[in-house]
Amino acid sequence: MIRTATKWSVADYHRMIATGLLAGCQVELLAGDVVEMAPELPIHRATYRRGSKYLETLLGERAIVFTAAPITLPSDSEPQPDIAIAAPPESRYDDRHPGPNDVYWLIEVSNSPLTFDREEKAQLYARDGIAEYWVVGAT
Repeated sequence: MIRTATKWSVADYHRMIATGLLAGCQVELLAGDVVEMAPELPIHRATYRRGSKYLETLLGERAIVFTAAPITLPSDSEPQPDIAIAAPPESRYDDRHPGPNDVYWLIEVSNSPLTFDREEKAQLYARDGIAEYWVVGAT
């Protein structure tokens, strides 16, 4: 992860998005740092799509399954986990992203060294109150 000299708030990050400053950039906000995301390989996308479809079928109306969508955390973070399982109804997210009180479970699919997902992100999620976080290999 590249650390930036300036720490950004979620509000700052949203302003950068709204003004187009981050257009075309694959980034997420982690602990105030705007971090470039790794390119998505086909096996990565296929793995989380299969997982999300299975979870949607399994959970039905009991949860909302988000794929590659932001969640907002109190540590000035807006990561985009591959799968986020959150409390229904979906309409509660019409004007905001899910937060720690909404999230039941996060899943990251990793097709690269697991260090970042298993250490940096795991610590961030634990600090911000995410109760369940899994890292799975892309297969």
